[in-house]
Amino acid sequence: MKGRFIVFEGIDGCGKTTQISKLTKWLPSSGLMPEGTILHITREPGGTELGQAFRKLLLNPPKNIIPQDLTELLMYAADRAQHVSELILPNLEKGDWVVSDRFSGSTLSYQGYGREIDLNLINQLEKIATQGLNPNITFWLDLSVNESLARRKGFNNDRIEAEGADFLQKVRCGFQTIAKQRNWIRVSAEQSKEIIAQNIKEELLKFDLEARRINA
Repeated sequence: MKGRFIVFEGIDGCGKTTQISKLTKWLPSSGLMPEGTILHITREPGGTELGQAFRKLLLNPPKNIIPQDLTELLMYAADRAQHVSELILPNLEKGDWVVSDRFSGSTLSYQGYGREIDLNLINQLEKIATQGLNPNITFWLDLSVNESLARRKGFNNDRIEAEGADFLQKVRCGFQTIAKQRNWIRVSAEQSKEIIAQNIKEELLKFDLEARRINA
């Protein structure tokens, strides 16, 4: 890949949207992006027009229509396959940078650890949907389940958010395991927004220095 692919992961309420917004304002003037490089901000599910239809069906389906667990998994895989082929890979190959709110780690955490679908099956689907693509760096915004529920109190929950504390705890445990396996950057999401943003900037600067050293 000529460009850079940055992903944010974490349970609901961890502040991904806020931190991606802060990063979007900082990155173009950070000196990290080569001149002429474009920054693309996207999300899963829903990073393409087809993906937006998947997102609606997955998170806010018509009344009394609930996807079965395996159906849900396949829909996330289909969304990702379209996302990678249509948006992520073409822009990375041009040398642009892509920042995504969620990627394959979320499917493994929510559908694998949360729904308890076979992890080997999910990993096989991931290889197909991602075409072998891996993020350059993944930030895991780690938040406790109690804090997640407190932050979202009073908000309208989508179908996944409404699963409750026990489900969310399993998902968080999944993120903990995957973060260790894949060398994600863990950032405590229970700090102030400014400190979190500063931690992310520092990690990106360190990553860039190491990449330059390796390529020198």
